[in-house]
Amino acid sequence: MFARENIPTKRELEDLLLADLVLAVAFDFAFQGGIEGVGTAHLGIMVFFPIALVAVTFSFVLHEYMHKVVAQHYGAVAAFRKSNTGLLITLITGLFGFIIGLPGATVIYTNYFTKEEDAYVSLAGPLTNFAVFAVFFALSLLPLHSKYLLDMFTFTMLVSIILAFFNMLPIYPLDGSKVYRWNKIVYFAVMVVIFLVLMTIFPIESLIMGLLFMLVFAFIISMFTRMVIV
Repeated sequence: MFARENIPTKRELEDLLLADLVLAVAFDFAFQGGIEGVGTAHLGIMVFFPIALVAVTFSFVLHEYMHKVVAQHYGAVAAFRKSNTGLLITLITGLFGFIIGLPGATVIYTNYFTKEEDAYVSLAGPLTNFAVFAVFFALSLLPLHSKYLLDMFTFTMLVSIILAFFNMLPIYPLDGSKVYRWNKIVYFAVMVVIFLVLMTIFPIESLIMGLLFMLVFAFIISMFTRMVIV
């Protein structure tokens, strides 16, 4: 087993904070329609940034953290590691009005995981996203007198459920590939539930276009993981 000291907590927190901020900035610019759209969107770049930061923190950061918690439960050493190349890609795409988010991932060191343990570690992220969606959906039903808070809750819901669906695609190294390898019934059950939720939010045409984009994105990530990331 690898020594826990090989992954300094300070460096992990710095990596996670930087990834959180860069991803939030990228979402902020993408929401504006990229650099060209800054100043013309419904919410200005500085006004929308707190919304993006809340959405990313609850959706992305908690997703990665729960991977770590469950991996450590099974005796592994786990920590988040940023990707400098991925952060640059994330920021540049945001500036152009869309998101290819590759800020980093939870790296897991273990001598051995069973297929079941590997699947549980993988499921922890998407299921956390589903829980975040449920919590913020409940918050959005409160009799709020602030449109800003409602926008924040709604955006966090959307980011969380989309992230859950994307990560459940059965393409390595996404979480879904490990769940699918372990138990196809569990895999399809989780995917059906998430997809049904998405169908209540987006029209079918948007879902199809979104799925095609996600598939392309997933293959980009699959190729990206085979590169040496500095």
